[in-house]
Amino acid sequence: MASLISKTCRRTVSVAGLMLLPLLSGCLFVTDTTRMDPDVFVRETAPVFGFNSVGSNRKPELPPQPGQLSTRPPDLFRTRFHQEYGPPVQGRGLNYVPPARGQAPVADQTVTYGLPVSNPLHRVIYNSIRDDDRTLPAIPYSRIDPRYLRQEVTYQTAEVPGTIVVDTKQHYLYLVQSGGKAIRYGVGLGRDGYAWSGRGKIQWKAKWPRWTPPDDMVKRQPELASISAANGGMTPGLNNPLGARALYIFKDGKDTLYRVHGTPDWQSVGKATSSGCVRMLNQDVIDLYERVPQGAQIVVI
Repeated sequence: MASLISKTCRRTVSVAGLMLLPLLSGCLFVTDTTRMDPDVFVRETAPVFGFNSVGSNRKPELPPQPGQLSTRPPDLFRTRFHQEYGPPVQGRGLNYVPPARGQAPVADQTVTYGLPVSNPLHRVIYNSIRDDDRTLPAIPYSRIDPRYLRQEVTYQTAEVPGTIVVDTKQHYLYLVQSGGKAIRYGVGLGRDGYAWSGRGKIQWKAKWPRWTPPDDMVKRQPELASISAANGGMTPGLNNPLGARALYIFKDGKDTLYRVHGTPDWQSVGKATSSGCVRMLNQDVIDLYERVPQGAQIVVI
């Protein structure tokens, strides 16, 4: 008798469970689509995101929601840089000072970035590289005016692609490309009285060249006598003034004694400190060397 009662109870419980299953399935198996609602996402994650506290207009506060810590709208897409320096926005930013009583309101103020944004590609371009059996050190490009770092620019000229154009006033070297473009490099140039200008061609190129100071330079600087032409010049290397590459400028078949070359003195780029030659960062002159064929035209203006 007891076993019959036990079986009857088990059947009753099973039937009751089957009857309740359709009611429970709505809670157990229906996806909560509110998590896909962007408004819900913003409302629930607002305390996690930072707010723009410098330099841009305040946004209107959001309507209060249950459980929300702050009614200020989050700046979901601002980087730490934007939050610290502020975007260039017209209007009354957080730095706005209201006019005193009786004075006219101050015109809208413009908030600009406090620091330039560097190109992450430069970290790769100017990194340490192994060239033949020598290792060129990385260049501290962040300490160089970004105008003088290698970049592609728009450049309108009548010169054919492949021509080198040196702008002595701006301290730029352009390698003309097709489509109104050019690769621009920063260069160091000669002091007043020692510069060369005109049209010539790259007669030949050299890797890790030997430097032989001209005789008139040796006369001006007798300390260079040990590396004069009579003594074989200066051995190629990291401290050689010609750097990792040299492109030799000829005009009408004659050596002008001027070169486009690298330099271990990266601080001279953008300045007029050399004896007339065109100095480039070693990483840049290697890049130019690979792009320019022997016999390429060069214009120094």
